[in-house]
Amino acid sequence: MVTVGVLALQGGFSEHLGSLRKAAAYISSRSPSTPNVNLIEVRTPEQLARCDALVIPGGESTTLSLVAAQSGLLDPLREFVKVTKKPTWGTCAGLIFLSEQASAAKKGGQELIGGLDVKVHRNHFGRQRESFVTDLDLPFLSQKDGIQAAPFPAVFIRAPVVDHVLTTEIGSIDDKMESTTAEIAVPASGNETKNSKGKVEILATLPGRHASNKAAAAATVGADAEAVSPKGAGDIVALRQGNVFGTSFHPELTDDIRIHVWWLEQIVGRADK
Repeated sequence: MVTVGVLALQGGFSEHLGSLRKAAAYISSRSPSTPNVNLIEVRTPEQLARCDALVIPGGESTTLSLVAAQSGLLDPLREFVKVTKKPTWGTCAGLIFLSEQASAAKKGGQELIGGLDVKVHRNHFGRQRESFVTDLDLPFLSQKDGIQAAPFPAVFIRAPVVDHVLTTEIGSIDDKMESTTAEIAVPASGNETKNSKGKVEILATLPGRHASNKAAAAATVGADAEAVSPKGAGDIVALRQGNVFGTSFHPELTDDIRIHVWWLEQIVGRADK
């Protein structure tokens, strides 16, 4: 039995639970011998302790951080992600929560769990009315025989993107590193240190800065130059580092369960060994 939790403090946790149920049923139908998946809502440290893996859903990242602190979950979440290194996936606000740094935060900042050595830019594409859906190429969903996966209908709602990669250890599933706007942080001393978390692996980019959202171009006027880089051909919208996976967009708001299947297969695969 594998227990997968969805942080149910705020945001789209019910949608993730629905997609995970469908993904678990799909995996079971293909491989009946795989471990059963138990899905739970997580609101307390005790419920988190039962989990083998966790999804942190989208919502409002500042509210999510505040409620997590009030629930006594911040330190248990940090231990779950960064000490015991259990598989964790964050979508949209969840990606922000799992980043080491965030720009464009509200006054006073916000508590983050960390786990991904990146700095994200909150609400990168503008307000709620600037939300959009676009077909996104996700090479990590391609079949093992090399057949390219069909584009994924990515839903972006006040989405973050990665502005800075805070390590020089970077990998890419194909040529994604060649076409990103994110800057790479280099230690001032010039001496690089080995990162125990592993490489930041770029899994998907959104081609063309603001390509799907003209209104967002105006939003960068007068913005923090460090937070918004004008160079490059695309924004990092999916990445992985060790046990932590993050997406800027909302797979749970579509009928396409391929990302949930891909992530869950790795969880049950670990348990089956």
